Amino acid sequence: MYQEVVLLLTLLCVSSSVVISGPISDGSLLANGNFEKGPKPSQLKGSVIKGRTAVPNWEITGFVEYIKAGQKQDDMVLVVPEGSSAVRLGNEASISQKISVRSGRLYSITFSAARTCAQDERLNISVTHESGVIPIQTMYGSDGWDSYSWAFKAGGSEIEIRIHNPGREEHPACGPLIDAIAIKALFPPRFSGNNLIKNGNFEEGPYVFPKAKWGVLIPPFIEDDNSPLPGWMIESLKAVKYVDKAHFFVPEGHRAIELVGGKESAVSQIVRTSLNKFYALGFNVGDARDACEGPMAVEAFAGGRKILVDTFYHMKNDHSGSLCGPVIDDVRLVAVRTLGG
Repeated sequence: MYQEVVLLLTLLCVSSSVVISGPISDGSLLANGNFEKGPKPSQLKGSVIKGRTAVPNWEITGFVEYIKAGQKQDDMVLVVPEGSSAVRLGNEASISQKISVRSGRLYSITFSAARTCAQDERLNISVTHESGVIPIQTMYGSDGWDSYSWAFKAGGSEIEIRIHNPGREEHPACGPLIDAIAIKALFPPRFSGNNLIKNGNFEEGPYVFPKAKWGVLIPPFIEDDNSPLPGWMIESLKAVKYVDKAHFFVPEGHRAIELVGGKESAVSQIVRTSLNKFYALGFNVGDARDACEGPMAVEAFAGGRKILVDTFYHMKNDHSGSLCGPVIDDVRLVAVRTLGG
């Protein structure tokens, strides 16, 4: 007889050893995904792009601007995270590109974005028959930019990726900056040894830009079937950050997650267990070494039982107001003969 147990990690800072392993495979930028190839001078009116196919490899609709690094908007200098160019999507504007994929395969899209005017900008990202709305928040990173991920299952051998700004600002030029759009094929999560948790080490996840020191945000309320973090659901009001060991402290391997939203940041996984049997849950918790301040704690739930208590909200000590939190890695759930192991 079986029962389903929902493992919920919501937010003890414990030192952990680092295990070094070989490099892992990753995805890649879309064609001209960083917009370094721009429109011809004749296809620009100031910074406004004229022509649906003026940006190589992309099709645009509506008010789209070609932004160069260091360009000014009033008294604000616009920063570009990847290379020297980006695009800005005005009201109801969009960019799209058709690519070849493997039908039925799960993919994750990663892109970088920054808001420029409104406090509550959103982006609608769609792939042929699937879509999602992603809030663009800058409170997670102190660099002005954040990278976001979104997953989909390919419904055919060719798909169209579209990023659309549904905003209606008074100023037509107001809208998010978009740069560095990449795609990665995701593999179905599998069990490892006697661990009942799939992808417990978080090695399988969205594409991480090699030079991006801010990680990748996985938006909240992502369903398990199309999660950028295979095997896991983001069941919370705030996003979870996917981090790499090149820019953060990762207890084991190359990837981990950072719970950046206090009580509002959580991941969960449904696990099949046997009735009346005992199980031991373990995971590594650590400081991300990203200037996060304050005591840290993690709560874990299995079924309805709380295992660890005490949760806090944290901010970086760089006066940016950016949210941060503990890093979680190497989640393990194993069957034991008795409570003592």
